[in-house]
Amino acid sequence: MKSQRHSAIKDLLVKTSVTNQDALRRKLADRGIHVTQATLSRDIRELKLMKGPAGYALPADNLEADDDLPSVQHVVENFGLEIRQAQNLLVLHTTMGGAQPVAAAIDYEEWVEVLGTIAGDNAVLIICPDSPTAAGLKSRLEAHLV
Repeated sequence: MKSQRHSAIKDLLVKTSVTNQDALRRKLADRGIHVTQATLSRDIRELKLMKGPAGYALPADNLEADDDLPSVQHVVENFGLEIRQAQNLLVLHTTMGGAQPVAAAIDYEEWVEVLGTIAGDNAVLIICPDSPTAAGLKSRLEAHLV
């Protein structure tokens, strides 16, 4: 889904002028791609779009942001210490300063099991829709704890 959205955004920017996020959101909706403002902001950041007087433009080198971001597996292996479940909530304890990169990596994946994350300095709160889903995600993340 994300790759289709990114492709559509790139295509729109090559073919038309897009002056702001709302215009981009409407043009995506015309193509049957409905996104929230938060998702669109993340897409703009991930695609490294530049905004000038004429609107949004692709970066000159047109590099994918995917190549720059570490995987969830990588950040959990490097920063993760322990994960605990409280009903539909998971608390992933990390090394000091490790919570932000872990939360960002999880948010970037847009997993259906994750409704959202909140990161402190050394803990990430992962909100899941229900307890069984949280238990499944806990098992998946525990596999990456060293």
